[in-house]
Amino acid sequence: MKLLEGKTALITGAARGIGKAIALRFASEGANIAFTDLAIDENAKATESEIAAFGTKVKGYASDASDFEETHKVVSEVINDFGRIDILVNNAGITRDGLMVRMTEQQWDMVIKVNLKSAFNFIHAVTPLMMRQKSGSIINMSSVVGLSGNAGQANYSASKAGLIGLTKSMAKEIGSRNIRVNAIAPGFIITDMTDTLSEEVRKQWAEQIPLRRGGTPEDVANVALFLGSELSSYVSGQVISVCGGMHT
Repeated sequence: MKLLEGKTALITGAARGIGKAIALRFASEGANIAFTDLAIDENAKATESEIAAFGTKVKGYASDASDFEETHKVVSEVINDFGRIDILVNNAGITRDGLMVRMTEQQWDMVIKVNLKSAFNFIHAVTPLMMRQKSGSIINMSSVVGLSGNAGQANYSASKAGLIGLTKSMAKEIGSRNIRVNAIAPGFIITDMTDTLSEEVRKQWAEQIPLRRGGTPEDVANVALFLGSELSSYVSGQVISVCGGMHT
């Protein structure tokens, strides 16, 4: 039997990058996949097709994860379409980097809203269902910069540190209902987001990593599979760094 056979996972921001890799990994282990992105465009439709190739049910939903009312509406639609939600992965996120002295209020507010408030929105919407089911796994996508900070990323670091506080608080709040809440803190992961960096900058990053390479979305997806499955049935309130030893 596959690790996630019969389970339904809801993954935010999953049309590409880490979210897509998690969706594909979950589907390969038998999970039905509901995923969100700002728009269900050609790229998202292609992701749907890739997931469907595993023979599981899949549907993409257009959603602004930072919008409270819209989030609750989408979760209701997912429940109507799939009947249940066993795993929630809060993966939606953006960066708007800049030094504090040059950072605008809009840059700060956008990152906090998309990265942190979106997780609150989805947890708020999904928790009542998981409490009725008396089971569930919530995975919040933090970052090593949420643990150690990073110059030029005060907004991003604050949002990711906030996710860690949210993770630990919710693990204590709903653990008695057999709902586990954990966070993953990726390090330097090679995605579209990092592709915008110069080769020199990427080389400098790699030199700081004990394993001497950037990670892949699949590296993160494998840890998400562990946290979403019963392999981690006694793991809650934890932050697992996937960083090649960069944060030790």
